[in-house]
Amino acid sequence: MEPSWLPKSLLKSVKKLDAYPKVNEDFFTRTLSGGVITIISSIFMLILFVSEAVDFKRIQVVNELSVDRSRGEQMQINLDITLHRMGCSHISIDVMDVSGDYHLHVDEHEILKQRIDLNGNRIRVNPHKSKVGPEVKPHGNDTAGNGTSAEECQSCYGAEEKAGQCCNTCDEVRDAYRKKGWALGQATNVKQCEHDEYLESLKEQMNEGCHIHGQLQVNKVAGNFHIAPGRSFQQGRVHMHDLIPFGENTKFNMSHTVNKLSFGHDYPGSTNPLDGAMMLSDSPSLAYKYFLKVVPTLYVDLHEREISTNQFSVTEHATQTNFLSSADLPGVFFYYDLSPIKVMFKEHQTLFLHFVTNVCAIVGGVFTVSGIIDGLFYHTHKLIKKKIDLGKFQ
Repeated sequence: MEPSWLPKSLLKSVKKLDAYPKVNEDFFTRTLSGGVITIISSIFMLILFVSEAVDFKRIQVVNELSVDRSRGEQMQINLDITLHRMGCSHISIDVMDVSGDYHLHVDEHEILKQRIDLNGNRIRVNPHKSKVGPEVKPHGNDTAGNGTSAEECQSCYGAEEKAGQCCNTCDEVRDAYRKKGWALGQATNVKQCEHDEYLESLKEQMNEGCHIHGQLQVNKVAGNFHIAPGRSFQQGRVHMHDLIPFGENTKFNMSHTVNKLSFGHDYPGSTNPLDGAMMLSDSPSLAYKYFLKVVPTLYVDLHEREISTNQFSVTEHATQTNFLSSADLPGVFFYYDLSPIKVMFKEHQTLFLHFVTNVCAIVGGVFTVSGIIDGLFYHTHKLIKKKIDLGKFQ
């Protein structure tokens, strides 16, 4: 219906602009090939539409690289390791870095240790009966309730750093000896060590394992943390472990499983290459060394919320030790180094207008190509039929 109030000349000009001229149905020719092509093109168009819709709903993650300019920050290490043949009192966990900062016996504070049997089952311990850990420091001879002095000062047996220093427990005597670089041995002649709970715990946990888990806060510089037998101490600038209480010819089986090891918080799609890694061996006194390359990572979601974390790669190998130096000690060692490159992952979702544009392109493209194919089939079939009618088709 044409509006009567518009000039006929204007209506005629608008009609000339019609890009979709209408064909009378009497002139339509429907063919079998056209019907087949229509069905196939419709199915293909539907598949492309579904694919585009799924892609529109999918959250894509793009990554960028930049120089890490962060300074003076700390990094969180999440640790969960099972030692299958080393008791909890047999080991100590230490952290140190290239800045000279070191923390000994972090298993007393940040890290938790759970005693397990050789089958991996948890051992329940009565806290009033037994103490677990390499640093058992009971109170001194506090017998004030019996009318005797609780401040009695006992000898350090020549290991005093200054006059008047007291060593009221076996641990204090042993620490004083370490600082002097002396070996206390089994301490059979030391009064404070007549009932040494540390030596007793070593014997008690001889055929046990240990489950270690917790978090460490370290400086964001290259460093290492390790799990090794014996109590650790610092002799000048040398890091050492006291293995004398174990006796001579002791073999340490450092077989372990890394249940989880990560640097920072988890983020969508994050993977930790050491999770579930199992190192089992009957060879005694092996040093398992892991060299980690830590890459600072920033994850930004669709709502612009940021997760500052890290990812890492790892190289590993095991070596036989001979106890000749602190650098040749059995244990599990993790050496980490920081990459100067920072990776940013940013979530991205296709815009709705982009989705509409792609759908229109699919419909128009498939319709056009189908028309070309249909026309090719129709004219080819018509030409062949004409030649057959004329008897010229061989």
